[in-house]
Amino acid sequence: MAELQLREAVRAAMVEEMDRDENIFLMGEEVAEYNGAYKVSEGMRDRFGDQRVIDTPISESGFAGLGLGAAMNGLRPIIEFMTWNFAFVAIDQIINNAAKVRYMSGGQFSFPIVFRGPNGAAGQLAATHNTSVEAIYSCFPGLKVISVSNPDDAKGLLKSAIRDDDPVVFLESEFMYGMRGEVSEAEDYTIPIGKARIAREGDAVTIIGHNKSYWRALEAAEMLEADGYAAEVIDPRTIRPFDWDTVISSVKKTNRCVVVDESNPFASVSSEVAFQIQARAFDYLDAPVHRITAKDTPAPYAKNLMEYYLPSTEDVYRACRAVMYLD
Repeated sequence: MAELQLREAVRAAMVEEMDRDENIFLMGEEVAEYNGAYKVSEGMRDRFGDQRVIDTPISESGFAGLGLGAAMNGLRPIIEFMTWNFAFVAIDQIINNAAKVRYMSGGQFSFPIVFRGPNGAAGQLAATHNTSVEAIYSCFPGLKVISVSNPDDAKGLLKSAIRDDDPVVFLESEFMYGMRGEVSEAEDYTIPIGKARIAREGDAVTIIGHNKSYWRALEAAEMLEADGYAAEVIDPRTIRPFDWDTVISSVKKTNRCVVVDESNPFASVSSEVAFQIQARAFDYLDAPVHRITAKDTPAPYAKNLMEYYLPSTEDVYRACRAVMYLD
């Protein structure tokens, strides 16, 4: 194992895959000469040259479309969005082309392409720069959606995403790029897409959280442990396809569930998770599934309001106590 920052783990995945396959290239704003807006691609232009690490104009629709054309013709692009908020400019390319053309062409075209970059809240950046997009993109068949919470998952899942023949939406976090963690040094290390991780075992309540919300779930589990209760914490890792088997097995054991999700509440990831749990494990539930999400409003700018807007550890802890009928 090696200790890496999350940005270094993402870079390691891209470098290893580009070393392995000359058809892979990275394209996006400031990825080359500036070494990446968040220094994720630092040194990659020097290693691979400006034909494989390509700076683009500020034109997400343009370079997303260019990437799709390249994927249709045998290349395997990695498209970096400086933030997923900017990807709304390219949403037609992602939803109406990447997600659908393989089906509409009867399988004549495939799209081995990864769209990646930071997603969700990133501090005091106001409403247009704090959107969590996983629920939006997971609505569309044809896209795989991955959201990582730690460096090891970032490396193993990104390598799998790059090798996949379907388009993958790969969600990171600006807040977590500096996070350090142990990363496997196993040769050709990959993690299967669609397999959740049980981070902590317990029998009192199941807590589900991805990306930054995963860490709120773990912190709440530690608070519950101090109360004498063992919570089971699951990081889904992949939003679509979702590992329902792991989640349902856990809920059948604990009989209670709290879902933590940084999305706004209406039609969020947690909405679908809560529905699927009650549809598949209703007879095992001793309490309604409880959701903790961002507030149902555009993200504020003020620091104190932003802290109130996002799910907190205390919110998760109180929700767990509520479904356990302790409060």
